[in-house]
Amino acid sequence: MSHMMDKSAENSDEDRVSLKSNVKTPSEGAVKETMGMLQTFRKSIRRAAEKSPMLSGGKGSKSTPRSDAADNESSSPPPPSPSLSAGSPMTSPMTSPMTSPMTSPIQSIGGLFQKKDEEEVDTEQKSKGLTRSKTDPNGVRLGGSLMKKGASLRRSLKFNTKKDKDKTNRKEQLDHVSEFSGEEKKEEKEEEEECGEMDETYTLPELPHTPLSVMQINNLIEMEVLEEAHLNLLALRREFQQEQERCGEDSPMELAKKEKDLNLLYGHLRNKVNTIARDSNSFPSRNKGLLVPVARIIQEEEQRADQPGGLTDSWMEAWREAVCEGVQLKVEGVHLEQREKNVSWLAVHLGLLGKAIVEDLEIVRKQLRWSYPPSFKVFSTYVKSYHRVVGQHLKKLEPQVTELKDLYALLDWIINRYKSERIMGSPSLQPDLKDASADLQLEDDFLKQLKEKYCCRVKEDLRSALDNIIKLENKEVWSEQKAPEREDNVLISDIDMDIQTIVKGNMKSSGQIDAQLEQRVISSCLEELKQFPKRFETEFRRHCGALRPQTLWTEYHITYINSFTALQEHMEGHQAACPQEVEGFRKEVKWLIVRLTQDLEDQFKEDVKHCLRKMMTRKWLTNDDDFKQLYEQTEQLSHHCTLMRPPHAQEFASRLHYHVVREYAGCLMKNNYSCKNRKHEKAATKIREQWRKLRDLFAEMESTHEWLHHVGEDLSDIIIQKNKTDIKNHLQPLVEHYPDFSKKHLVAVLYFRGLTRGREHQRILQRFSQLKKSGSGVHRQHQLLLQSALLLPQRLFSRQLVQRVERMNF
Repeated sequence: MSHMMDKSAENSDEDRVSLKSNVKTPSEGAVKETMGMLQTFRKSIRRAAEKSPMLSGGKGSKSTPRSDAADNESSSPPPPSPSLSAGSPMTSPMTSPMTSPMTSPIQSIGGLFQKKDEEEVDTEQKSKGLTRSKTDPNGVRLGGSLMKKGASLRRSLKFNTKKDKDKTNRKEQLDHVSEFSGEEKKEEKEEEEECGEMDETYTLPELPHTPLSVMQINNLIEMEVLEEAHLNLLALRREFQQEQERCGEDSPMELAKKEKDLNLLYGHLRNKVNTIARDSNSFPSRNKGLLVPVARIIQEEEQRADQPGGLTDSWMEAWREAVCEGVQLKVEGVHLEQREKNVSWLAVHLGLLGKAIVEDLEIVRKQLRWSYPPSFKVFSTYVKSYHRVVGQHLKKLEPQVTELKDLYALLDWIINRYKSERIMGSPSLQPDLKDASADLQLEDDFLKQLKEKYCCRVKEDLRSALDNIIKLENKEVWSEQKAPEREDNVLISDIDMDIQTIVKGNMKSSGQIDAQLEQRVISSCLEELKQFPKRFETEFRRHCGALRPQTLWTEYHITYINSFTALQEHMEGHQAACPQEVEGFRKEVKWLIVRLTQDLEDQFKEDVKHCLRKMMTRKWLTNDDDFKQLYEQTEQLSHHCTLMRPPHAQEFASRLHYHVVREYAGCLMKNNYSCKNRKHEKAATKIREQWRKLRDLFAEMESTHEWLHHVGEDLSDIIIQKNKTDIKNHLQPLVEHYPDFSKKHLVAVLYFRGLTRGREHQRILQRFSQLKKSGSGVHRQHQLLLQSALLLPQRLFSRQLVQRVERMNF
């Protein structure tokens, strides 16, 4: 066929003009090129059709000689046969009784362009295109309908004027989400009204009495003269059915051969139909005219599905699969860069994919759907195919998607963008899409697995970020021995803000996809954060365990107590969404703060240990150096406590207060020194003065252990008494304030007073026993605290204190 078109082009003056149209003015060149192509195309089709035996009246007729064909072409063209795409059959006035009613459907284009041919070729075309109507199968539509069909065919063959080409160029430059102007909307509406919807019913033309040969039918299929090929194939199938009925169960070889030929021809026709349907969205202008016979063939074969001689499987289902294959070719043709060459490879690909989907569905809505009957539901079929094919395409892409940004892009595209106005919700696809589903057809658990992969990646990236935070802290702070920053008179670091920013960023990103993913991301972040306090503590001790000066070491501890306290407060906001994860993170932070606080306490105890050992001795009575050192160390730590965030500052001050009282009073109970020769008055006065200084200092530190303030005053009152008999009158306050104050404690205090034996000694002990039996103590909550302070070893005391901190909520 292409050979005949080339030969015709060489002999045609109009074709030579069209080939040289590039030297003409733009408007003249476009028109002449278009008309030259039209004439060449029409002549080649006619000559190919004239060689068909059916034009001569029978299967065995010879082809018309070239001279006769030329005469016929110049005087009167062969009558067009009824077309499945046109409507009901009609007999032309020029049709000879001996002429077969079947010709190529493309041959009928000549009737639609009758006026043009008269002006360009100077020949008279008296035959007209035939149409078929639901109401009048044998009637002819009037000129208006004919002109509309002509205009539709001209558009399908791309015979556009310069204005049409300019309009096409403008539309190609528009983005798929851009709003159409009012003029363009009006043009589109007029174009759709001009196309009109194809009739659902039709009248099948009369089948040829004698079908063409198998080779001739095969050639017609190959040349895409589908209507003529199908009618002859139906005639051949009718012969096969008639012979089968005559033969009955006995099937001669000729009948088996004919059945084989039918299967081969039907298979060839099916493949051709599927190819046209598959490529119709890629080449809409070329295949638009062929879709009409394709649709009628599918309709006819669906009606004859239960008759012998045809294909067993559904033609309609095969058409849907062909449409799906075409959609798959479209999707696979979208540009996809390699990850190594473009960090935004997936986002770019998904953007191009969405644009291709919208553009393709616009072609289906504006052009292809008019070539099918309504029952085909063309637009809906294409939409469903895209749901299915795109879902499969994303499944293939998933193994390559490993980075968090790419996982986000994929999830966001699936959940949000695919259904948004950018793609399936595009205004240009409405209202055809308003009743159809906009959801992708994904495999079971694919979205769930993708979300799980996203959460795992969030955890991995967060772990890497946390490790980098530790490295950065070591590089910029620890190794440089940089003093921590202060804000509102509190030591701070950037650790909590950095972590909060990372977690918030993950929350915000996942929340833009959907709320369920956001909650799972929060849970994943908290699970990873749960491991961070221990890792941070390990690195901190490794780099700063022997840090000097001591002041900087202390400030670092206070800084990280503050930072992790702030971080925990940030995470508390997720208590409702992830209670278990928040509780787990809270425990880890709490124990880190306990250990950091214990480090400070242990260091303070070590610093004041030698000072406290020398309390209540002969040197202490005459020298204040040890107490001054104790006071300076405590005062310095008091200053550091002001840089600690509440409630840890108060808690830490209370623990130091308890330790100093325990050690100071404990020295009195060790029987290291006895005040003789009225030295007890000087000792009591000194205890009272020193105790008041310590009391004021711990009060300034906001210690919560106010009940410890009475210890020094109560003991001083006993020690300072000149008369031994007066001691009995000062026992009751001590018993009331500290119910755990025992007889052994009192014996140690009397020894320090210088009263070790005698009648008064016994009377004092008896009075004490009476007070203890009366149970006059009112501060039962401190019953064991003083005993722990005075008698229990330090290790046991520390363990109990840690247990107390563990029970506290901060």
